[in-house]
Amino acid sequence: MTEIAKNFNPQQAESKWYAHWLKHQFFKSTPDARKPYTIVIPPPNVTGVLHMGHMLNNTIQDVLIRRARLLGFNACWVPGTDHASIATEAKVVKLLAEQGIPKSSLTRDAFLKHAWDWKEKYGGIILEQLKKLGASCDWDRTRFTMDEPLSEAVLDVFIDLFNKGFIYRGVRMVNWDPQGLTAVSDEEVIHKETTSKLVYVKYRIVGSEDYLTIATTRPETIMGDTAVCVNPNDDRYTHLKGKMVIVPIVNREVPIIFDSYVDVSFGTGVLKVTPAHDINDFNLGQKHKLPTIDALNANGTISEAAGAYVGMDRFACRKQISKDLEEQSLIAKVEDIKNKVGYSERTDAVIEPRLSLQWFLKMKDVSKPALDAVLSNEVKLIPEKFVNTYKHWMENVHDWCISRQLWWGQRIPAWYDNKGNTVVCKTPVEALQLLKKENPELTLADLKQDEDVLDTWFSSWLWPLTVFDPDVIKNGWENANADLKYYYPTNDLITAPEILFFWVARMIIAGKEYTGLKPFTNVYLTGIVRDKQGRKMSKQLGNSPDPLDLIAKHGADGVRVGMLLCSPAGNDLMFDEKYCEQGRNFTTKIWNASRLVKGFTVDESVSTPAASKAAIHWFEHKLSEQLEVINDYYTKYRMSDALMATYKLVWDDFCAYYLESIKPDFIEGNAQPIDAFTYEKTIHFLESILKIVHPWMPFVTEEIWHLIKSREEKECIIVAQWPSAIAVDANLVNEFEVVKEIVQAVRNTRAQKQIAPKEKLQLIERSTAQHHYFDAVVCKLANLSGIGYTTNEVSNALNFIVKTTEFYIPITGNVNKEEEKIRLLKELDYNKGFLDSVLKKLENQNFVSKAKPEVLASEQKKKADAESKIKTIEAQLQQL
Repeated sequence: MTEIAKNFNPQQAESKWYAHWLKHQFFKSTPDARKPYTIVIPPPNVTGVLHMGHMLNNTIQDVLIRRARLLGFNACWVPGTDHASIATEAKVVKLLAEQGIPKSSLTRDAFLKHAWDWKEKYGGIILEQLKKLGASCDWDRTRFTMDEPLSEAVLDVFIDLFNKGFIYRGVRMVNWDPQGLTAVSDEEVIHKETTSKLVYVKYRIVGSEDYLTIATTRPETIMGDTAVCVNPNDDRYTHLKGKMVIVPIVNREVPIIFDSYVDVSFGTGVLKVTPAHDINDFNLGQKHKLPTIDALNANGTISEAAGAYVGMDRFACRKQISKDLEEQSLIAKVEDIKNKVGYSERTDAVIEPRLSLQWFLKMKDVSKPALDAVLSNEVKLIPEKFVNTYKHWMENVHDWCISRQLWWGQRIPAWYDNKGNTVVCKTPVEALQLLKKENPELTLADLKQDEDVLDTWFSSWLWPLTVFDPDVIKNGWENANADLKYYYPTNDLITAPEILFFWVARMIIAGKEYTGLKPFTNVYLTGIVRDKQGRKMSKQLGNSPDPLDLIAKHGADGVRVGMLLCSPAGNDLMFDEKYCEQGRNFTTKIWNASRLVKGFTVDESVSTPAASKAAIHWFEHKLSEQLEVINDYYTKYRMSDALMATYKLVWDDFCAYYLESIKPDFIEGNAQPIDAFTYEKTIHFLESILKIVHPWMPFVTEEIWHLIKSREEKECIIVAQWPSAIAVDANLVNEFEVVKEIVQAVRNTRAQKQIAPKEKLQLIERSTAQHHYFDAVVCKLANLSGIGYTTNEVSNALNFIVKTTEFYIPITGNVNKEEEKIRLLKELDYNKGFLDSVLKKLENQNFVSKAKPEVLASEQKKKADAESKIKTIEAQLQQL
């Protein structure tokens, strides 16, 4: 067998074993007799490169997939990318502009050719980067949301929902992105607190020298005012019924209207009504039959209809109009205020409310099954705190604007003739046949397809369905293919809370609508990755490390562990590169432990030492105990806790106690041989530990797996069997915890008294016992010449107490009595303070009456233990 090198080489192991796993198709999944375990990747944007959020999300997915594989499930992790309409089109437009090609100079088909070329060149980068992390996806199943079969499914859904009456077209107030030149949904608007100018503008009352003063943060929309509004119960303005005011700048007369919508206590109690630029103003305009004047162009410049400042940027106009109003003495005052302003999630442009002809999906009825699925726990949100957020969203859901004014995406399958008729179907031939019923003279040349594409989320909400069977929409669940019937519903979805409504809720809606089933059982919601100062990681702040640089520096295994050491579900992760260093050190610890074991010389003739027998017996039970704890953490999706339990099992129990207990002695600088039984047991324990560690650290575990034993090429840890637990002897495990305390107390005494670690000491236990099962282990770990027992006090000795038992270390030289007295007095003070706190609890009748019996019993035990320790210390002080 190959000797284990002194240092682990992460880069070498990562490239070697990832290629090996791919060669033997260990990631590949096809339906068989096994139970499936399925995850579909939240498809990253095709424009994306790996960032820290991806690292967290995909590491958790890979941990779950690898463990499922070890548990014997048919593990299937489906990868892919999202076409990301807005982001991708913006990238392509920018690239073309750099080449001197404006989008407006291209036909739709010519632009799409450039977009597909860009996608083929750059679109797979993030998936290749995930391989560096160790992601064990079934790469043969890689999907893209604009693959032809998946796009066909999107069109099938649009047509189906239109025919069911859920989709309609209408002029509505939408969130308009003037930079992306498209509508965006409410969920794609990020509201940021901003400092704004609240400008108090004076509107002269017609036929009077008096003015109404109106406060606005958006004076650039004044040209779109078609009324001013006051509350009918506001006595200050009742005399103005039937009056008009003059809109500044454009000098247009508009009516004063009365409506209870206006808050009497806000500002001056007078509202400017601009129906084209505010949803509430739009509703007032509809109610009072006001005209609508759109003062802004799609790109955020002032429109011809405004009648002033035409062509000027909206923010430049805001400054100029304020200056002009000031010169005309039409500004009463200006205040600085804090207010929330909506920004486009994709372009970071300030959103404009805009009236626009768009396609919408009615959400009220289709979303109810998705709400019920979460409230009934059919779909579990982890952590549960997000259920209320989900409930609030779903109970207050608005119709979904599903059209986008872009070219990159699934084009809406709606067709128009030259007489204003519309049909929804897939092909122009179908459209012609349908429209000819109303328009017999119609030809194909007269047809026009809708220019818009569908919202990206309208394709990704089908992801868990269409990655397996794109034809399920048209064929129905009963005729679904074997893949979908086997893998769907999937098991776990790992995603971010920000897209709980964007994506998670909509996938549940689509799943219920087209299969009657949930798309997944558990939704694990990760937190946001922040820096150690609590700031969200971003390119702008420059506080986000390149994940590939971290992998190059600390190894993929080290980074995986580093990411998950500090990532409780649903809570933000305060990332510090020190966690990756800790992960790398953990890799080194496992490597060195394996190297130690592999370096043992086995001698069949050597009998098993008592310390080794006892340590083996203990570790069998400790390993099973911790395996059950780790399994329970996995079941509860407490991923960080599962990792930390794994970490402590390896670092503390296996390395610090088990290996130190069974490690052969050195005699005159030479390591003694180990007995065959202990070696075989140790290899068995190490194999179990490697399996438990493998989901977190796949590369180092696979490397060691093949170094500690000769194996066939396909006999890899990735497809090994997860360890099983035996019935745990809790008394045995608890007894060893006492052993740890005794050993640590001896070591502390050595350190305090500067006694060399190599000097063997005698330990005497004051008790009626004659022997303990783990005496040989204590002697080995604490470097003792032996353990004696007595019922009497021992003079000229150092002492310590574990639980309520007193231990002595006889000293051949003189003991510094003053130092001992100082130490014992400190210990006495501590125990008296502790006893006092326990007595206060037990004397508190409110506590005693409400506490559970086991809690009271625990407090009584603490009292008895403290009293016993105090008595012993006082006796020691008396002796001194």
